[in-house]
Amino acid sequence: MSRFLPSPPLSIAVLVLWLLLVAEFSAGQLALGIVLAIALPLVAGLLQPERAHFGRTRLILVLLRRVLWDIVLSNIEVARRILGPERALTPTFVWLPLELTNLHAITTLASIITLTPGTVSAELSDDRRHLLIHCFNLADAEALLATIKARYEAPLMEIFQ
Repeated sequence: MSRFLPSPPLSIAVLVLWLLLVAEFSAGQLALGIVLAIALPLVAGLLQPERAHFGRTRLILVLLRRVLWDIVLSNIEVARRILGPERALTPTFVWLPLELTNLHAITTLASIITLTPGTVSAELSDDRRHLLIHCFNLADAEALLATIKARYEAPLMEIFQ
């Protein structure tokens, strides 16, 4: 079954999106949607360089809550800095050494960093061992890197074992 439908949620999403896009519910559109729902995940599976494997999935909710809280706090901090004097800002690029090796985990970390106001993931090194981060205002690079590693990278290592 997994060879025929490698990702049932993706197949369902493709079918629903197809029916919404064509805005017509007929036997022909349903049949075409089912064909697409089977074919597209199979083709997408061939394009993926590696699959995501989850370890401790219970940590996902903990990490999600942590990220949402950090987004709220970062919004407040960025607003405070924007309203302050411009000369007090110290924008900087910093390289984050990665312990993560799973491409999906690295992508998730880069997304978390970009979603958090004040930081943007700018580049992944060719060897996937360093992530370049742009910081809107950075006083202590070592503290930022330690925070990212403890709050985001460590749980992601356990989630994507």
